[in-house]
Amino acid sequence: MDYNLIKNWSFPDVDQTYTENDSILYALGIGFGQEPTNPDHLKYVYEQGLQTFPTMAVVLGYPGFWMKDPNAGINWVKLVHGEQRMTIHRALPPSGRVIGRSRISHVIDKGADKGALVITERTLHDAEGNLLITIAQTTFCRGDGGLSHSDESPVALEPTPDRAPDMTCAIPTLPQAALIYRLCADNNPLHADPAVAEKAGYPRPILHGLCTYGVAARAIVQAACNNDATRLVSMNTRFSSPVYPGETVVCEIWKDGEEAVRFRAKVAERDVVVLSNGFAGIKKA
Repeated sequence: MDYNLIKNWSFPDVDQTYTENDSILYALGIGFGQEPTNPDHLKYVYEQGLQTFPTMAVVLGYPGFWMKDPNAGINWVKLVHGEQRMTIHRALPPSGRVIGRSRISHVIDKGADKGALVITERTLHDAEGNLLITIAQTTFCRGDGGLSHSDESPVALEPTPDRAPDMTCAIPTLPQAALIYRLCADNNPLHADPAVAEKAGYPRPILHGLCTYGVAARAIVQAACNNDATRLVSMNTRFSSPVYPGETVVCEIWKDGEEAVRFRAKVAERDVVVLSNGFAGIKKA
């Protein structure tokens, strides 16, 4: 990996139109509709009064798997999704047009034997140019350390408090969750093909990290926002371990003042932390 090449990587704008069906498919992918007569589910999966769940932003304006480009010089087989950060400036409408603009904000060398971090920032704008969402994705390039230069790391995500959580919300994932979610953006066979999963060291296909991220957002909205997703204004977390479709995600939430919470997520069946160092900004009701 060459620092200057990656830091100055050029991304074309992604002009994407999405429909109400796309918003509904995303919501089904993160598990809405498990309670088909619950109005707090129906508002995301039924066209009458439809709302878009805010974390759908992570699948819009995506520039594609650019790190697999041979010109990038990245050992893409060893990539790991490290962190995800998102700030919501304006709510996404149920359907519409967005322009995604991506850039590399940080290339951080961890050392020749320790890999490197690449942070891709993506902004979503509406057709009039208004900023809707800012997304930052940290990718851990495990096979690409020892660079000629390195950026300073952004402010680290803080660990959750060392006390009992103020709120806990458990959400079961669907056995077919990965098969639905992959239709939204990421059709990596790791999430569908048992043979590919086995070669990657997993006993069966794993859930997309960003699907787990969406499930955790559901838990935060339910437990800390009185089921009002418009109150969620930011959400940052670190990916610690994969979830297998069908497992129950238990989100532990700590109040952090009047307009924020900290969180982590575990799977109940294995008592394994899957999301850590979580922070979510919340507007007052």
